[in-house]
Amino acid sequence: MNELTYTRNSADMKDQEKYERVRKQVEEEKGFYSHLITYLLVITGLIILNQLTSNHQWWYWPAFGWGVGLTIHGLGVFGSNFFFGRKWEERRMRQLMEDDQER
Repeated sequence: MNELTYTRNSADMKDQEKYERVRKQVEEEKGFYSHLITYLLVITGLIILNQLTSNHQWWYWPAFGWGVGLTIHGLGVFGSNFFFGRKWEERRMRQLMEDDQER
């Protein structure tokens, strides 16, 4: 009985650890997407401001600098396979399998 209890507790701990890892990843992704939306809104505002107030185009400097930071943030969250990495492949395969089952 002790062995079964230990095994069950180990499984629960593994599930809890997995849940915490997944929850942390979701929070990191949410933070990245918030950063991306903020970037797009602010840079759009800077472009409009630049067009209304100056003949010299300066908006691309903050866009470039912040874009580098955003890229580094994205690589930190999603890893080096930023666009079509392993996670994307797994999600896409699951989606296609679910679509196939519905037919």
